[in-house]
Amino acid sequence: MRQMQQISEILDLDGLDQPPQDRMLQIFSEACRLFAQHGFDGTSMRDIAKACGISKATLYHYFPDKDAILRPLVMGITRRLHERVVAAVAPQDGAGAAHRLLAFMTASSAFFEQYRWAFIVSSTVFWTDPKVRQRRQRIEWRDRHEALLRQILEEGVASGAFRIDDVRMAGRLVLGTLNWLPRWYDPKGPLSAVEIAERFHAMIIEGFAPVRR
Repeated sequence: MRQMQQISEILDLDGLDQPPQDRMLQIFSEACRLFAQHGFDGTSMRDIAKACGISKATLYHYFPDKDAILRPLVMGITRRLHERVVAAVAPQDGAGAAHRLLAFMTASSAFFEQYRWAFIVSSTVFWTDPKVRQRRQRIEWRDRHEALLRQILEEGVASGAFRIDDVRMAGRLVLGTLNWLPRWYDPKGPLSAVEIAERFHAMIIEGFAPVRR
């Protein structure tokens, strides 16, 4: 039930006039898990129906194909991630660029930890949507996200908090550390995703050079 509730929070269902039914949420939830564990191409409609305990005919009553299940998940995760991070990095009194960068990284990691399966699916199938319009919309949200990070880095350079020669390259470094987290993160490990992001942030800010006394 909790997993279904989480899925409902991130789905992008602009075409629906009313909230999705519980059966639809179950299908989204189980399909999301299967896509993340076995890949989109490695998951069939039969697999999804079996995981939900329903017939293929019932599944096709709700969705014509796998793309119709995948699209709201991927579009939703891309959009909700950006909205979550925007709220987290909102300027606060006395909060400099380093603090806002930390907020960007920890909010991203917390979002990943909360919506792990959907995050993994989104990161692995970002470019595969056959419908150009939806793919273009996701790219627009991604570009907003990257622009927000570059703005934080540029503010840090202007204030003297950061020494960065290439802001775009620095942005790719930060995003790379976050986007690869789903590839190796173990939720049963000693550190939470947020704690890992905090350590990444410290490494980026302080560097690997020894502290000079």
